[in-house]
Parts: sequence; structure tokens; C-alpha cells
Amino acid sequence: MTSTSTPPGLARFNDLAAQAALAALHEACASTEWARHVLAARPYATADDLYAASDAAMTGLTAADLAEAMAGHPPIGRPRPGDPASAREQRGMAGASEELKAEMLELNLAYQERFGHVFLICATGRTGEQMRDALRERLGNAPEREREIVRTELGKINRIRLARLVEEDA
Repeated sequence: MTSTSTPPGLARFNDLAAQAALAALHEACASTEWARHVLAARPYATADDLYAASDAAMTGLTAADLAEAMAGHPPIGRPRPGDPASAREQRGMAGASEELKAEMLELNLAYQERFGHVFLICATGRTGEQMRDALRERLGNAPEREREIVRTELGKINRIRLARLVEEDA
């Protein structure tokens, strides 16, 4: 593999020192185990190779690893202050009515009480109403089923964030 065949953003990621790469991966996902797995598979020839490593790492996460990953996500409707990624990903709630925001807060609290963690959904491209409807529906899931949905949603979020990481300009 040569840097001329690897996209520039991915080549930059491949060339980062291990600690810097680990820090960049933690920006994508708060799971230490996921980040270690993805880091260990460098260098990547293509973005698809990176995404495949991310997906493989997701399948191996324990419940504790998933909890660590979810702890890095703010509740839907309350993006982390000063975090442009959080605000961008939750854009669908930005123009939501006060009624919808209040309903989301109530539903988020009910979800957290039921499952012990924040409601996690790949919010990119979804409206506030779509997120609310998904939250309502998922409140009825068995904990085991919900854990697998969370794993899938987290995988989608990680892919979006990794794409941003390797596609950014220098």
C-alpha cells in the first residue's frame, strides 16, 4: 500500500502516532475496546476497510463496553454544549417545538429508567418526530433486544464519524 493509492484523509489517519490515533478514535466512539481494536488493524487501504474493522469491533463489545460507548453520547434533544458533532447529529431536534422537546425529555427519562442508559439512535438525517416515534417504540423492547438495537445504532454513528475523520481536509 502506498499513500498515493490511499485517500489523503485516511493516509493521515494511518500515519498518526498511536496516541493521537487513539484520541481521534475516542472522538468517534467512547469505547476503549472498540478504539483499541480499530487502532490495531491499521494501516487501512480504503475507508471500507476501516468501516469493516469498526463493524467487527462492534460485534465483540461486551455489555460493559457498550455502556462505556453510550456514556459518550448526550440524550437526544440535549446535544453536548460546545460540541459541533453532537449538535450536527441532533440537528433534527434543533427546530423542534417546546412540546416535542418536553415530550422527548420525559421519554428519555423513562427510557433511562427502564434500560439504565441514554436512548441511543443514529439521529443524523432524522426529524425530531422520527426520533420520538422510535423512542416510544423501543421503550417496549426487552433489554436483550434493545442492547442489540443499540449496538446497531452505535455502529451507524461510528461509521458516520469515521467517514468525517478520514474525509476531512488537512
